[in-house]
Amino acid sequence: MSGEYVQADLSELEGFVNDLRHASAKFKEDMVIFLDAVGVDMLRIIEDEIIRLDVVDTRLLLRSFHKGDADNIYRLDSGELVLEIGTNVEYAAYVNDGHWLNPQGVETRFVPGYWTSNGRFAYQRGAKTGMVLKQKYINGRHYIEHAVNIMESMFPQLVERKLGDWFLSNFSD
Repeated sequence: MSGEYVQADLSELEGFVNDLRHASAKFKEDMVIFLDAVGVDMLRIIEDEIIRLDVVDTRLLLRSFHKGDADNIYRLDSGELVLEIGTNVEYAAYVNDGHWLNPQGVETRFVPGYWTSNGRFAYQRGAKTGMVLKQKYINGRHYIEHAVNIMESMFPQLVERKLGDWFLSNFSD
């Protein structure tokens, strides 16, 4: 058998390797775009939960969960594929987690704002009118936890669909 060899046509394999090289270079970029879309979906889910749970009347908290709002925290770090979502609204954690209307040991506290025509109180920073609070514990509405649970249940299907679409767009003829 000396001097004899078999030659195989590897052009399809070379084409696949080239497609794989191109796709892997694009993968992270595509995942950043996907993660950004998931973040926007998460903001929408948080807003939906705030509305469903009838959390606020002033809409300051609700507006703070829009991408680009001054009170919004929305950071996507493409280096590590990290998405951070939140709000800078001062009372957001109190509404989510629960809180004392008045710290223990303090008899009363004034909250600036006004009463709406439907009998609800609307907070307004710096208002001359308002209400005086007595000590009482307000249970949290847990809108963030509800939104996270919803997103966690949706996420596996979103990732599966995205990876399937990505694979088809990069490896099908």
